[in-house]
Amino acid sequence: MEIPILQDIVVILGLSVLIILVIQKIKIPSILGFLLAGIIAGPHAFNLISNSHEVELLSEIGIIFLLFVIGIELSLKGLAAIKNTIFIGGGLQVGGTILFTTLASQLLGLPLNTSIFLGFLFSLSSTAIVLKLFQQRGELTSPHGRISIGILIFQDIVVVPMMLLTPILAGKADNILMTIGILIGKIALVLVVILLLARYVVPKVLGWVVKTKNQELFILTVVVFCFAIAWLTSSVGLSLALGAFFAGLIISESDYSHQATANVLPFREIFISFFFISVGTLLDLGFFFDNVGYILLLVLGVVLLKMLVIGITVLILKYKPRTVFITLFSLFQVGEFSLLLSGVGLDNGLLPENIYQYFLAISILSMALTPFLIMNSSKLTYAILKAPIPSAVRHRLSNIKKTTNTDEQYSEENLSDHIVIIGYGTNGENIAKAARSADIPYVVVDIDPDSFENAKKNKEPVVFGDATNSLILKHIHIQEARVVVIAISDAAATKKIISTIRLFTQTAFIIVRTRQVKEIEENLRVGADEVIPADFETSIEIFTRVLKKYLVPYDEIVEFTSSIRSADYEMLTRLKDKPHNPALHHLNIPNKEIATLSVQYKNKNIVGKSLEESGIAKNYGVTVLAIKRDTQYLTEITPQTKIKRGDLIYVFGNPSNINHLNSLLTV
Repeated sequence: MEIPILQDIVVILGLSVLIILVIQKIKIPSILGFLLAGIIAGPHAFNLISNSHEVELLSEIGIIFLLFVIGIELSLKGLAAIKNTIFIGGGLQVGGTILFTTLASQLLGLPLNTSIFLGFLFSLSSTAIVLKLFQQRGELTSPHGRISIGILIFQDIVVVPMMLLTPILAGKADNILMTIGILIGKIALVLVVILLLARYVVPKVLGWVVKTKNQELFILTVVVFCFAIAWLTSSVGLSLALGAFFAGLIISESDYSHQATANVLPFREIFISFFFISVGTLLDLGFFFDNVGYILLLVLGVVLLKMLVIGITVLILKYKPRTVFITLFSLFQVGEFSLLLSGVGLDNGLLPENIYQYFLAISILSMALTPFLIMNSSKLTYAILKAPIPSAVRHRLSNIKKTTNTDEQYSEENLSDHIVIIGYGTNGENIAKAARSADIPYVVVDIDPDSFENAKKNKEPVVFGDATNSLILKHIHIQEARVVVIAISDAAATKKIISTIRLFTQTAFIIVRTRQVKEIEENLRVGADEVIPADFETSIEIFTRVLKKYLVPYDEIVEFTSSIRSADYEMLTRLKDKPHNPALHHLNIPNKEIATLSVQYKNKNIVGKSLEESGIAKNYGVTVLAIKRDTQYLTEITPQTKIKRGDLIYVFGNPSNINHLNSLLTV
């Protein structure tokens, strides 16, 4: 059976692979490779795509996954922290862009309704490109990341009323007030449903799924939930992407959000490529080359206009100048929802075909510029702030630096120089207790639901996730960890975790607990610093205590155990006889032992009297070696040393004599 779209997928993705292989060598972002692939494969170039509608559907799935992941990373708490940025900043940016675009379009002789509609189109920026780049650069929670996200969220929300207003601008709508009222009611209902799901339903459902320990079921549940919420919002007139964003926010309130992100990310990466390819297919190359001069001037004009409005908006919100410039270098482009909205305008006659093509060219070129400006935004900002400017202007900028923005600061816990404990079994739990007692920062990672719940019950800083996934490791700041302890039972997963960690850091000291000695060499080869076989370490600890009972000198015990470990436990793995080790000089005095006795009973013949008065050595045949009193150790024992109630006394003698003395002190 032939699947028509399969040929298109092979063609466009194969073409993308070839283009990206080339442009990566000159360090051009892959987004541009997808746009270029779309242009080449589009109907206005080589026309390699026969099912463009299906490709557009795949691109919609990419947008859904993108907004879903962003929603997970933000969380409702993070969103609440930037509420002023969303509504004040977003409102100022969108309103200002519409106003200036309308005025500029009127000067160019365009009709008022078309001018306002162009303002709608140019006021929207690319959520897909900006957030993807911010995510790759780890800047989602930076000041410019927060304000950019706030403005982008407002833009995504305002797309809905813009679509409703488009028929009004075209003079084709009737009874629009009732339509808007019904829509507002539906939106309110959706928000109530989403809040109920976030608080009462989703955490419980995901908890049930996780307890099955079935990864496929977990992935399926997350994807179904994402698409279900997207479908719910689209059914009431909101966009699919906004619904996916809401779904991400709901998942973010659960304990399993990080693993959900790790599972969905591969889907997002493949589907989002179709979006950029589909954008590229829209460009008419003939029209572009015939009008390239005008197009470049219009691109410059639109970019500068948007930068001006964004800069004013961020200044009004009282962010620092550095944040102002980095933000305007990030949000200057025309967005993917503008392309969706332009189709509505085209259907309603607001955009003549030639203006539509100008708009497409401006959109694609501004998108193409975005990766370069975002990647170099810090350098450009530094150059601008160091440029010679009038003293009055610099004084005003200095005053702005001292103010704070109107939002509460929202940031994730910034782990540094910490211990990463992978696996919260007996060993992991004990290491966590030791780290807490020593006041050393640490974080626990475990994908076993029972261990995860146990860690939560113990109020540990725990992340639910698979440590073999690089996204989980990035979230726990693995690159800044000093020590990583891997205490899981899966040998294959352990090796994969070590290899993945070494992609991020070469300085972290990796300690691995294994079950078998044969795993030592392989773990060391892939990057572990120390490997400890659990069973053999138990054997060594037991034998160490045995040697102590035989009064082997401490330094000789250390030398003995070190020689076993340095030889990879070879002595414990061979069955043949080993030659006698003369380093172990046993103190094996027949019928004698050292013991510790607790003085609990006030025996009038012993307690409160000196050793000479009680006659312990003469009457009971026992020699007192040392005494522990409270927190002090008395090691200089003389005939005048007194024994007091509550003491611990260390004695040497015949076992029966020691037992007799013990009975007198404890009865």
